[in-house]
Amino acid sequence: MTAAPARHVRVAVIGAGFAGLGVAIRLRELGITDFVVLERADDIGGTWRDNTYPGAGCDVPSQLYSYSFARNRHWTHTFSTQPQILDYLREVVDRHGVRDAIELGCEVTDVRWHDDTARWEITTSTGAYTADVTVSAAGPLSAPKLPDIKGLSAFRGPLFHSARWDHDVDLAGRRVAVIGTGASAIQIVPAIAAEVGRLDLYQRSAPWVLPRMGRKYTRLERLIYRHVPGATRLARTAVYWLRESFVLWQSKCPPLADIFSRGARGKLWWVIRDRDLRRTLTPTHRLGCKRMLISNEYYPALARDNVEVVADGIAEIREHSIVANDGTEREVDVIVVATGFRIADSPTYDMISGRDGRTLSEVFGAHGLNVYKGTTITNFPNLFLMIGPNAALSYTSAIFTIEAQINYLVDALTTMNARGLRTIEVREQAQTDYNRTLQAGFAGTVWNAGDCTSWFVDEHGHNATLWPDFSFRYHRITRKFDLTAYDTTTHEPPAAVHG
Repeated sequence: MTAAPARHVRVAVIGAGFAGLGVAIRLRELGITDFVVLERADDIGGTWRDNTYPGAGCDVPSQLYSYSFARNRHWTHTFSTQPQILDYLREVVDRHGVRDAIELGCEVTDVRWHDDTARWEITTSTGAYTADVTVSAAGPLSAPKLPDIKGLSAFRGPLFHSARWDHDVDLAGRRVAVIGTGASAIQIVPAIAAEVGRLDLYQRSAPWVLPRMGRKYTRLERLIYRHVPGATRLARTAVYWLRESFVLWQSKCPPLADIFSRGARGKLWWVIRDRDLRRTLTPTHRLGCKRMLISNEYYPALARDNVEVVADGIAEIREHSIVANDGTEREVDVIVVATGFRIADSPTYDMISGRDGRTLSEVFGAHGLNVYKGTTITNFPNLFLMIGPNAALSYTSAIFTIEAQINYLVDALTTMNARGLRTIEVREQAQTDYNRTLQAGFAGTVWNAGDCTSWFVDEHGHNATLWPDFSFRYHRITRKFDLTAYDTTTHEPPAAVHG
């Protein structure tokens, strides 16, 4: 049987989370209709579709967690829950009329650039596509990371990652082990601690936990946000600048972090009265080095009689138990793995091949995660990454970065159309100079302090994850597409007809 011919589009977008949907909406607003969004799942939402674990919610204030062009006037709390955020995304998709451009249940398996046609050839589970421009919006939090622990596959009970929560497993009265103490774990542990029979929390390093200044909006506030013009904009602006101030102690003057850490230590001392447990939960790194966590329920949950914090590390996992490095064996019925995601080695990088046939993984492995402005890469013409290396923000909403990159992408497309450009590819020297300046910006920051080891920093000591400055400065460098940093080719003019 002959395979169906590939469908060609001007722009192919991979992923229907916040980034992919934002791209689709902006393209449609500009009158660009020749595009498709390829989504492997059966629904939109990305991270907020996948993470349905108990207690799932956002640690960024609600007023910052919506598109600036579609501010949500219906948040009920200062920090929103996973169901509310997913509902918001669904509503925005329908309001802006882009659902018809989304191909659900369409998993992308291979993306290859072809110089002869100047197109991307895309293989999916439902058919083939070609595209002039490809946007990878799969997101850094799309591929769960499992820990490298001896015997992990030998466990006979339910075992699942926090981002693949098995809701068919009843935890009531059971012995549950949670591996990891990151952003997901501090929400999961308080949500299940009272339900389970016993909970063992395996901690590799103690995180800094700050108070969660969350509350339910009053009836009056909700009425104001819904009906008073400019109210949500004003609230969003105020919260934005408050969050920008975090850069002062994370990047500009790290010793200021000690002021906040003293408050966090005071909260730990006030809630955890057991000296040994308090010592176990006291971080050994400067506040801000790793991702900052916020919770008012985490420490009280750890103080429960049925909860134990294990900081000795895991030697191996057996059929029905976990053995710590000190030899202690603890029987367990269910294991929840809350160990984050494959960010630096995203599976998406394995399937995208550039001009010379090398994948993004191969290029990054040889030269590091060097990307121009977090979005374009030498050797990969007409490819844009969303939330690529050094485009994440540790102190404010990722949606701000997403919108900045969308602006850059849209201006690039507009420039290509206006100038008749067939391809654009960032020059290697421009990419090198950009990353040299970028890495210099981490000198003296809390993220590169001597006592700081985190997934932000790679084995070479380079921070390949974060943007090291104020977010408005990132917005400034992506506001306009800088054509002078790119090599280009043009569409060939039609051959002359001689009579």
